[in-house]
Amino acid sequence: MKVLFMCTANSCRSVLSEGLFNHLAPAGCSAVSSGSFPSGRLNPIAVQTLEGLGIDTSGLYSKGSETFEGNPPDIVITVCDKAGGEPCPVFFGPSIKSHWGLADPSDVVGNNDQVQAAFDATVAQIRRRLDAFFRLDPNALSPAQLKQALDEIGEIQ
Repeated sequence: MKVLFMCTANSCRSVLSEGLFNHLAPAGCSAVSSGSFPSGRLNPIAVQTLEGLGIDTSGLYSKGSETFEGNPPDIVITVCDKAGGEPCPVFFGPSIKSHWGLADPSDVVGNNDQVQAAFDATVAQIRRRLDAFFRLDPNALSPAQLKQALDEIGEIQ
């Protein structure tokens, strides 16, 4: 199963989600990420946060969804912050789609400790959602049931 995490710039939240997913995923599951307007660079604090958790970041880079045109994902999860007024990207194709909104930790203004605390809180929220995701048995669920389960996971704070 392949999961695509999408946000606007593909520099922070979607990259944190991709890195953490691939670090925790069981065999047969993998994640990629993309952005509707990729920045072309990764947020250095996002990279530092993942590396601090022992997660390999060497394969991560900011990219657009056209990268996956020939190999579409099974599931697309947007992680933009609708509540923050961000436009969420759209992925066209047969994938199951869900929204797991995350506030952008790179928007936090403060000292280094305050900014890192925002990144750590975002990673903790992603982890809780991924833990719930990995407890699912997608093969035992219809596409509609899987979408409903994914939408419920997106509500986990």
